[in-house]
Amino acid sequence: MTALATGGAEPPRPREPDAAGAPAAPGGGATARRPAALRFAPAVAGYAAVVAALLATGTPALDVARWTGYVLLAVLLPGTLVFRALRRRPHTLVEDLALGAAVGLVLELVGWAAFTAAGRPGWLWLWPLAVLAPFVAVPRLRRHWRPAGYVPVPAGWAWSLAAVVAGFTLYLTESFLRVNPVLPTDEGQAQYIDLAFQLSLAGAATHRVPLEVPQVAGEPLHYHWFGFAHFAAASLVSGVDLPTVFFRLGVPTLCALAAVLVAVVGWRVSGRAYAGVGAAALMFTVGEFGYENGVRQLFGTQATFIVWGSPSMTYSWVLLLPLVAALGEIVGRARGSTVPALGRGGWALAVLFLAASTGAKASSVPVVLAALAFTAAVALLARRRPPRAVLAAAGLALAAQLFATAVLFAFESHGVTVDPFSGLRPYVGTGHPAGVTALLWVAVFGAFLLNLQLRLAGALALLRLRRWRLEPVQVFLLGGALAGPAIYLLVGHPGSSNQYFTRAGFAFGVILSAWGWAELLDRAALGVRGRALLAAGAAGFAVLLTAVQLRHPAPGPAGPAYAPVLPLLTWAMALAAVAVLVALCWPALVGRWPGLAGRGGAVLLTAALVAGAPGLVLDAAAAHRYPNGGAYPVERMPASRVAAARWVHDHSEPDDVVATNAHCRAVVQGWCDARSFWLSGYTERAVLVEGWAFAPRMVGLPGGPYAPFWDAARLRANDEAFTAPTADGLAHLRDTYGVRWLVVDRQVGRESEALATLAELRYTNARMAVYRLR
Repeated sequence: MTALATGGAEPPRPREPDAAGAPAAPGGGATARRPAALRFAPAVAGYAAVVAALLATGTPALDVARWTGYVLLAVLLPGTLVFRALRRRPHTLVEDLALGAAVGLVLELVGWAAFTAAGRPGWLWLWPLAVLAPFVAVPRLRRHWRPAGYVPVPAGWAWSLAAVVAGFTLYLTESFLRVNPVLPTDEGQAQYIDLAFQLSLAGAATHRVPLEVPQVAGEPLHYHWFGFAHFAAASLVSGVDLPTVFFRLGVPTLCALAAVLVAVVGWRVSGRAYAGVGAAALMFTVGEFGYENGVRQLFGTQATFIVWGSPSMTYSWVLLLPLVAALGEIVGRARGSTVPALGRGGWALAVLFLAASTGAKASSVPVVLAALAFTAAVALLARRRPPRAVLAAAGLALAAQLFATAVLFAFESHGVTVDPFSGLRPYVGTGHPAGVTALLWVAVFGAFLLNLQLRLAGALALLRLRRWRLEPVQVFLLGGALAGPAIYLLVGHPGSSNQYFTRAGFAFGVILSAWGWAELLDRAALGVRGRALLAAGAAGFAVLLTAVQLRHPAPGPAGPAYAPVLPLLTWAMALAAVAVLVALCWPALVGRWPGLAGRGGAVLLTAALVAGAPGLVLDAAAAHRYPNGGAYPVERMPASRVAAARWVHDHSEPDDVVATNAHCRAVVQGWCDARSFWLSGYTERAVLVEGWAFAPRMVGLPGGPYAPFWDAARLRANDEAFTAPTADGLAHLRDTYGVRWLVVDRQVGRESEALATLAELRYTNARMAVYRLR
């Protein structure tokens, strides 16, 4: 391991060809400048793919236009200007825009917090002026409006990235957009259980900072909520209704931005254009290996469902990837890279993205800190002295983690405990002889690596090519790639939320893997025709694997504890047997086609990297077999309930508190499953007591979502307002808790007849009634 940071000889590195096969200019750009229509065609095609998906799933065209204006004027423009002022020299226009958009999201958080704390969230559309005005008034800053010196990107790079964006948008269309209406249209609608909770956080952020638990008015929210503040800010600035932002516009936009960021950050960190776009494909085209095994949440996760089931994960990637770029420069630039350095502005960018990452996702900063610690340790072992820049960066990451732990999370654990291998243990089972148990542990651990880490196989190729003598930036990427799954294996969580550490590690791992793949291709010295044949072969292999898995899905996991991993291991052994057969035949193939000589490793690695390609297709196909787009816990979302909630939203003030008689997602053997979030989600108002299971103080307690509410007096006062209302009791709710509205679900229980004499009935439908307190 001490050889990792000593910087061994780099393999031969020919310049990357452009689309026409001519050598690329320094930095990977094409030698001839293409007409503007051709240069911008890939970006236009990617944008058109996203817009087409939105319009096809019922998004109003006016909302799409408003959203486009918001993205361009309130995120992209101010963020790009600030990024240009911080970086030393330009590289590509797409890099300026992508990293500028990420900077814009950080600045948006500051503007949102300032306007909301001042009680003027409706004025948030003015925040970009705080950035634009100095860039108009200050002569030294005006030059950033029209910079010069951009390197044109290779046409193949641009079109490949557009294809990644379009393909992933198609996946989102089938797995999320088509099966989750903005507002329920019938009484049988079901929704993934977390979505209404997340919508409620965004609703709270439209008028409150810091956030409280929307389901329990006044309860502090110690949580990573920055992504939901972004959704709130986007709705406030664009004028698009929040549910439309949440269920239509927000997720595809963040995913498209994240895909572009992987490509530009991969290019910047490695110095190789196609390593960047390869990393984007690994992250947003290739899913989990052996996905279709009858269990859609093997090891707590599957395919790339997490981008819509937890949009905060995607939001955190959008901030984590630029942080990787900034820290990669601090750790040490790739040798021979022609990408211009960020310069001293890299430190400012690192601080910005570290600060924003603290509340974007709790998994981001720990993985970054571990990656920096790993880099420092390897350098210390190799050179007998710790690098000061790395230690300084680690100090910043440690300060960010302390801030997040103490201030944002208030030392709440959210159910995370030190419980090594808790994510694997259920598949091993108990009661086996010692030898069988050991064998099962090896098999399950192998299944885990294949399932979640196979797309990172290029990292092994890089280690082999570099003879374990990695450059510091490669050590940093390796540290992050290892830290994610290592933390997952170290800690446990009752809701499998430790999986997010693995997802954070992907931001590092896919770049390192694509870097290894690119170097192996360089070693193979493939020409334009050879690369085209390899790409066609990889695509054909992916289609074949997908067709086989669609036609022959694995049976359900009936049987012993280890049954869920058996289809994956069987599939892996079948593919391994094919690989061995091809290897045995390879000398004969080389004799027939001499051009294959020395290129077997590139073919094998490419096949391994695309082996998970069926994952997204299978996930999208399976989405239509379930009532909410996935085989996950659901909350029933009848249209009548949501209609009443939206009426309250339209006729109440943002600070009004709502009370309801509906607290339970279900009642099981007399116990309340308190995962009910529909009212706070669609009213965008705080509820006195709705479902309390996701309150930070409750997560991880014995009983799970069935644990009783901690304030019996409050719950009793709430329920008596519906079952035995009195003038004094209603006045207590109004004056003590700020309750202004009572929402009755008559299928849960009809309200007392006395309530109509004590409060004003304002809305009814076949199921619901809404009263206003006098």
